[in-house]
Amino acid sequence: MIHRLFMGAAALAVALLAATSGAQAFDDSEYPNLKGQWRRMPVPGVRGQISFDQHKDWGKGQGAPLTPEYQAIYEANLKIQAKGDSGEWLGISCLGFGMPIMMYGGEPIEIIITPATTYILLNWAEHGRRIYTDGRDWPEDIEPTLQGYSIGKWVDTDGDGKFDVLEVETRGFKGPRHYDASQLPLHRDNKSVFKERFYLNKDNPNILHDEITVIDNALTRPWTVVREYQRNPAAQPAWREFICAEGNGHVRIGNENYYMSADGLLMPVRKDQPPPDLRYFPWAQK
Repeated sequence: MIHRLFMGAAALAVALLAATSGAQAFDDSEYPNLKGQWRRMPVPGVRGQISFDQHKDWGKGQGAPLTPEYQAIYEANLKIQAKGDSGEWLGISCLGFGMPIMMYGGEPIEIIITPATTYILLNWAEHGRRIYTDGRDWPEDIEPTLQGYSIGKWVDTDGDGKFDVLEVETRGFKGPRHYDASQLPLHRDNKSVFKERFYLNKDNPNILHDEITVIDNALTRPWTVVREYQRNPAAQPAWREFICAEGNGHVRIGNENYYMSADGLLMPVRKDQPPPDLRYFPWAQK
């Protein structure tokens, strides 16, 4: 019995030593310094809520190269909003934003690099992305999610022996997803492909670029923009708690959006909106 306990303890010690050795073998000096707190860089003069191309006004100001079919869908979305309804946009009730909205940096993000995975932690509804850099191929079956499945590769573009660019491809989505709160739409077939290149500004390492291209059947061509994040200079930046649903009065029931009034009662968001289905509350219908 004592012999078996000793052998078990020895095996555990060897495993811990191997794990520790593996951890020590990771040299983060081979990678760009992405440590700290990153947030969307403000662009003076740009109006509206944050959107895909942060250098242009949101909504129609984005100039999205939509197909005629999806331009018509977008115009219909705008008419729905003009009546006070949020339509099919899941973000209004904090059910999730997905790509690309989740990467807009309205709340701080943190990037953690390991040899096999680069993690992007989001202080928002989705909480994080995993970008696999372990050389894996695409799975035969991808469970669709709002944020998709990301495979990346670190690249040394200037030949100095250190990685300076992270190339990422993301696919495997579910929807509905939009570019911004105006409900600028992505295609409902959810076959979007996002290709990104993350790299630090050569003149200012406290600026991070995300060059992102969307390939989507709702577009007449691939749509590319370059997004910028700035690093918080504080040595110990504050990370505030942000829970999207806290204090959010928007309520989605079935396919309808309602609003919770200050007195805790459900309100319609548009004229002549039907009330929720009360079939499971027969006593309330008497």
